[in-house]
Amino acid sequence: MYSKFASLFFGFVLVAIISACNGSHRAVPKPINYQSKDFQDKLVNANQMYVKRESDEIDQYVAHRGWQMTTTGTGLRYMIVSKGKGPLALPDQRAKVNYKISLLDGTVCYSSDSTGAKEFLINQDDVESGLHEGVQHMRVGDKAILILPSHLAHGLIGDQTKIPPHASVMYELELLSVR
Repeated sequence: MYSKFASLFFGFVLVAIISACNGSHRAVPKPINYQSKDFQDKLVNANQMYVKRESDEIDQYVAHRGWQMTTTGTGLRYMIVSKGKGPLALPDQRAKVNYKISLLDGTVCYSSDSTGAKEFLINQDDVESGLHEGVQHMRVGDKAILILPSHLAHGLIGDQTKIPPHASVMYELELLSVR
């Protein structure tokens, strides 16, 4: 039985090899010139279409919830939900925040409830650029909702643990202090 199976298998492999070598040759694809203006224009157009689609999805998310959010030039959406009385957060200050980071489908990724408050140097430390931008619209004591499009969050690759590639994220943020 084994020898019949082996003969049949090797017969199929031989037919496949002969078929592959029947003289038909595929054209070798032309190498891509990544420096060409045409390639760069196509890349820019594709990226603009992706950013527009993501922006539309965020707008639908916001509208569905009836939120009145401010949109910045970078695409960050923010809304102060509770006003504090402290000073405004400024570049180069150390901000301390309570936070909850979620995907727009409601999946909670990270929270200060489990990790403690986050501290970072505004416009300097390695946190999402949208967080740097968003916290500068806040005063100490403010609670806000920030929606970061993927290019202001974790971009093309995600954070490689809980936030997937190309994901918009929502921060529920409370600015505890600046110094």
